Amino acid sequence: MGSVKAAKSMVKRRICRRRFGALFAAALVAAVVALVVFSDLFAQDPNASSQLNTLRPVRDASEPTGAETGQSPNKEDLATVTSDQELDAGNSEPNQDFHGTKPAAGEGGTATAVPAQGERSTGESGLVPYTRCTPGTGTTICDLSNQRYDICELCGDARTIGHSSTVMYVPQPRASKGEEWSVPAQSRKSLPWIKKVTVKSLNASQLEPSCTSRHSIPAIVFALGGFTGNIWHDVSDVLLPLFLTVHQFDRDVQLLVTNNQPWFIKKYSAIFHRLTKHEIIDFDADKQVRCYPHVIVGLRSHRDFGIDPNAGIHNYTMLDFRLFVRESYGLPASEVDIPYRADKDDPERKPRIILIERGKTRRFMNAPEVLQGLDWFGFEVVKADPRIDSNLDEFVRLVDSCDAIMGVHGAGLTNMVFLRSGAVLVHIVPYGIEFMADGFYGAPARDMGLRHVQYSISPDESTLLEKYGWNHTVIKDPEAIRNSGWEKVGEFYMSAQDVVLNMTRFGSSLLKAIELIM
Repeated sequence: MGSVKAAKSMVKRRICRRRFGALFAAALVAAVVALVVFSDLFAQDPNASSQLNTLRPVRDASEPTGAETGQSPNKEDLATVTSDQELDAGNSEPNQDFHGTKPAAGEGGTATAVPAQGERSTGESGLVPYTRCTPGTGTTICDLSNQRYDICELCGDARTIGHSSTVMYVPQPRASKGEEWSVPAQSRKSLPWIKKVTVKSLNASQLEPSCTSRHSIPAIVFALGGFTGNIWHDVSDVLLPLFLTVHQFDRDVQLLVTNNQPWFIKKYSAIFHRLTKHEIIDFDADKQVRCYPHVIVGLRSHRDFGIDPNAGIHNYTMLDFRLFVRESYGLPASEVDIPYRADKDDPERKPRIILIERGKTRRFMNAPEVLQGLDWFGFEVVKADPRIDSNLDEFVRLVDSCDAIMGVHGAGLTNMVFLRSGAVLVHIVPYGIEFMADGFYGAPARDMGLRHVQYSISPDESTLLEKYGWNHTVIKDPEAIRNSGWEKVGEFYMSAQDVVLNMTRFGSSLLKAIELIM
């Protein structure tokens, strides 16, 4: 471990220099203060201090996941389905008593003032003002061409009939021939069990239903279900597409949820409150005929856990999304530095890293050595223990208090959305899945303004070597396994592999993380 020790010694010297500099600066400041006080020119300002309690978070075992529904994953889902139900650190316990999200006191249904056209807020998530839609002439209201999602946009007279999963459009003037679409109302239309909504454009001979309630705001009809219950899918399939579709309305929009999952609304209530100030409607149980001037059915999506800034008229980015999430939970603004650098006056402070531990597969088999190694390299370690439940609102503050997040490739790394700008993701990639690692976590991290350190384990660090030996195709030719189908990738590399981390080999990655934090 000689080279690593030398490198660590260099880092220790740097920390010592930093501590000495801090002490010298403190002495200098004290001298200046004494001089000013002596000159009767100093007025003291009070300083506020706060403490953050260490939490040990994770999801409750009763929370459903896509894997527990018995559906087969498609290729996009192999990195997080089946065995990832246990690592959703920070999930709150599902609540089956759903009453909708009520608007805050004093909030009505009128439009909220937004910045002038073209303005974007600075320092926080970008906000592009909502431009009210106007009915087009001779245009098709539903677009089924995207490979990821279907979407319908109804401008003018749109009527929702929840109990029959139908949205009717009354065009003016009426077309001679009506049209009808069946739309999977989520961002993964390839999943056959996603709840579908029927969208009908009425012709001159069809009678529209009478409105039982009229609204002057837009509405979004979308579905839950799918693979929700796994935090990666919660974010990639629902929350991020909701941001892309809904954020333009500046909270003055009504959400109608089909295939409602009450625990989901409760768990992410802070985010839903930032998306809408109006009651959330359980669409399937709604007996009303609601009339809106603008209805969108379905959710827009660009790619897995990602945004293409050039794909939409609002030019949203993943940085916008992360800042939006942080705003939702009242976390410090974007200009606040990561904790280690923000608290420069504490010479004893160590870089703080949150370690995501998995429960069933892709686990650290030498966890005590990993913890000892992290401490040896100078980190303060916070463990996210999957056996202890915690409230998500508290967990996000734990993540925010850290300078880095570390874990084996899996859904728990999605919690990096709660980190501050410039924080570090230490991404440990199991053997055989290097080809998918960057797309799932590396690129999203960089796009969100985070630093990314990727470490790919060797066969010696995988339990697959002991199980199959050097001559087995699983070890000697991962490309052949990949070419044999995504199911085989999932079977061997995602579901049957654990990690024995070589801390000597891994040391250079930790040093890189420390350099980025400093």
